[in-house]
Amino acid sequence: MSFVRDKFSAKFFLFLVLAFLLIHVPFLGNYVKVINTLIHESGHALIALFGGNVERISLFMNSEGATYSNQSTWIGSFFTSLAGYTFASFMAFLSFFLIGKRKETIFIDILLAFIFLNLIFWVRNPYGIFWLCSFAVAFLFLLIKGSQALRDHLLLLIAAILLVDSVQSAYEILYISVFQPQAAGDAANLARLTGIIPAPVWGFFFFFQALWFCYYGLKRGYYRLGT
Repeated sequence: MSFVRDKFSAKFFLFLVLAFLLIHVPFLGNYVKVINTLIHESGHALIALFGGNVERISLFMNSEGATYSNQSTWIGSFFTSLAGYTFASFMAFLSFFLIGKRKETIFIDILLAFIFLNLIFWVRNPYGIFWLCSFAVAFLFLLIKGSQALRDHLLLLIAAILLVDSVQSAYEILYISVFQPQAAGDAANLARLTGIIPAPVWGFFFFFQALWFCYYGLKRGYYRLGT
């Protein structure tokens, strides 16, 4: 039993290391990181629908993204700005939770739902459309033609990418909020909306919640898969 646990532990953390290395590979890294960008921008869009509307989402080659929405109330703007990093961190947690409970089909359905929802309603820029189509085709091909082992490893790798990049992107916004607070994206927007809470505080909040979801995502996934 100890040998099985040790073997699983090595595999589990190997995928985290692989995800970390993969997102730093030139060109390919930016391509795979867009999966987290897609979730992040979808979080903005879903919340913006409550009391507002979403004009479009753009996904860019450098792995950045932008959601263009209109809000009629202050609270709508506040929660829309808050949603991106928190939703991405939550989805990273949920991906490991579902894999740990062996609910891989639900995880697959969620990923495909985000892809096709964005493709049909929101994403209009050329690279964004290219990314959604190419990722969907490759993802479906591997799921249909690949073995069960390949499918399991693919889903674990995607979950690891979501987890690692959600923490890394939250750290980056924390760093920017400290040294360039006016350029800190969502943290800067929240600072402007609240007036009294500066961007570094929001940057710290985004990083703290990412670590919290990371810890519990790994805990749920590891202990359930290891049994």
